[in-house]
Amino acid sequence: MTKTTFTLAMCLAALAFSANLKAQDTNTDSHTVSITVPEVAIVDIEPTANKNITLGFTAPEEAGLPIVANGSNNTLWLNYSSIKSVADATRNVSVKLNIPVPGVDINVTAAAATGAGGGLLGTPSAQLTLSATDQTIISGIGSAYTGDGANNGHNLTYALAAGGNIANYADLQATTTAAATVIYTISDN
Repeated sequence: MTKTTFTLAMCLAALAFSANLKAQDTNTDSHTVSITVPEVAIVDIEPTANKNITLGFTAPEEAGLPIVANGSNNTLWLNYSSIKSVADATRNVSVKLNIPVPGVDINVTAAAATGAGGGLLGTPSAQLTLSATDQTIISGIGSAYTGDGANNGHNLTYALAAGGNIANYADLQATTTAAATVIYTISDN
């Protein structure tokens, strides 16, 4: 009887011990990876070192003729980076002028995106005459980047008109510098 009791006690002890054993490794295993993608909405004008431009007019040589804009400027590039949120379908870049220049219309045109960018790049609007009100210059931007620096993104062409669409020729005043600031903003739709 002692032998049977001893054997039974050993079996119970072995059973209790085996219940606390961990499962053996198998030929597969797994773990989770948490990924964080930040929301991004940044815009800049390139080249940064020389982004202030000068435009002007030429006086007529014949009495009775108006002043004439002396060309355009296409040295600037609009760059942006965008990672949109799940809630927003797309983003836009808007443009406005901080102060009007009396009698002068400042027109800007954005070209289609070129360069080293990727993703859902936006579509430029037609030529805009700048005002103090935000106007959409690039629409339909998704998660995208234009590339950084000149020759990446949307090339911007600026041109002047005296007494054009918004301005009135009668408002023109002779001045050597009429500085206005053009402001670009990227935002959700």
